[in-house]
Amino acid sequence: MTAAWSSPHGTPLPDFSRRTLIMGILNITPDSFSDGGVCASPVAAVERGRKLLADGADLLDIGGESTRPGADPVPAEAEAERVLPVIAALRETFPETPLSIDTHKADVADAAVAAGADLINDVWGGLHGLGPEARLAWREAVARDASTADLPASPMAAVAARRGCPIILMHNREERRYGDFWPDLLLDLRVCLALARAAGVPARQIWLDPGFGFGKEPRHNLEVMKELDRITSLGFPVLLGTSRKSTLGLVLDKPVDQRTAGTAATAVWGVAKGCRMIRLHEPAEARDEIRMADAIREGLRFQHG
Repeated sequence: MTAAWSSPHGTPLPDFSRRTLIMGILNITPDSFSDGGVCASPVAAVERGRKLLADGADLLDIGGESTRPGADPVPAEAEAERVLPVIAALRETFPETPLSIDTHKADVADAAVAAGADLINDVWGGLHGLGPEARLAWREAVARDASTADLPASPMAAVAARRGCPIILMHNREERRYGDFWPDLLLDLRVCLALARAAGVPARQIWLDPGFGFGKEPRHNLEVMKELDRITSLGFPVLLGTSRKSTLGLVLDKPVDQRTAGTAATAVWGVAKGCRMIRLHEPAEARDEIRMADAIREGLRFQHG
């Protein structure tokens, strides 16, 4: 695993081989499940970003469309209108802070990177823009280790390759039905990786995300956590995003604003299983736990400071 990822803008990207990074969530949406409506303007978003950074975030992840179950879809034009002014304001205010665009739409990602975003966080792993037949063809080809040269390209992967930016490929699927859970999930991720590599995205620019809470029942989410090393052992750095999600509420019988302990517990487990970045609504809620988990993982190699 290499930490030599790079921004197309020359923004310094932190070395994830030394410690687990924290991605702060900055939702520019009226309807996100935890913090919808908090950042209604670029000014409010900058102040929110300032707090996230002060509380320990290494990167800011800007999203203009809620991904909660049942959320209304947002047209690309409206999503871009939400996020582009915020990215420009954040870039001007925090020139050294890495910015991520949280979108599955290639046009939005392209405009966001042009506006100053350093990386793409895609909840559909490069699959959006490919029809059912194309997705099936990719899946069958990857399963057989066959050539994919004649298959349709991923619009999102093409943007990441052309812009020269890192991309986070999250596991997701439209149906929560699995034949054999782990072989199905790992094949899904292999397809996402194949799409990115076929588009010309270098391996050093690729991250994976197990997709906790996406395309899965609660028992699937818990199984993913239990066996996270199946994903971290694939050779790519892994982002984990469990912050305040409904599976935590189900297990703990807690509302959204009382899931801090569950978020911290899953973050520590993720560090122990090899994840290199944790996505959080409130970095302060798990910052110390992540730092402690890093120290324990280092053991005899630990050095203070």
